[in-house]
Amino acid sequence: MGSTGRADRFYADQVLDRLNARMREFAAEQEMFFLATADRHGECDNTFRAGQAGFLHVLDDRTLAYPEYRGNGVHASLGNIEENPHVGLLMVDFLRHRIGLHVNGRARIVADEEMRRTRHGLGTDPVPGRRSLVWVEVTVEEAYIHCAKHIPHLQKVPAGGAGRPWGTDDAKRKGGDFFGAAADAPRRGPFLPPPRADAATWRAEAARLLARAERHGGDADTRSPAFSGWFSRTPAL
Repeated sequence: MGSTGRADRFYADQVLDRLNARMREFAAEQEMFFLATADRHGECDNTFRAGQAGFLHVLDDRTLAYPEYRGNGVHASLGNIEENPHVGLLMVDFLRHRIGLHVNGRARIVADEEMRRTRHGLGTDPVPGRRSLVWVEVTVEEAYIHCAKHIPHLQKVPAGGAGRPWGTDDAKRKGGDFFGAAADAPRRGPFLPPPRADAATWRAEAARLLARAERHGGDADTRSPAFSGWFSRTPAL
């Protein structure tokens, strides 16, 4: 796109390998952020995390941590992190500064008991459903600004009714079938993700090995050794 020089200047002037004082203050104020993960194949997922201000804990200038609350029934992000630790966090302040902060790094999943044993002063949230099951600890590798020019200016409205349904398993309170996906289920059956890019290669290799195994199936005339299983100590096929 002809912007190599501008990109080089941005990396030189704006991209840090840690959180400076203003970044730490900004992160600690946030009530939400967007989280990008990918599995071991590079298949991507983007999601949203929210809590009270300070739920994203700034442990030091190179470490962030946030709790995973009850109510997340799919755990796609945690599954991806188990396979691929690279994560991207995007925090956007829509209310006051109208600015964003990117943090890229490596994540690990930590049990609540371990996190509280090694990181003191985390506190326990009194709201049912907003109590941590596990934590995600992120080691910062890159931190940089997200520019303000396209960030809309929003404002909060007073909380009403019963408030947010933290940790609920009530399908309607979580949004129900807002997009009408269930109506398509009888025609297409359960959703299955598209096959991975390497699935065809894997199947072809498996078929080739099976064919070779059958050819060496203990034919008395050729005196070939019998195939006795994939994990036996017989000579390789």
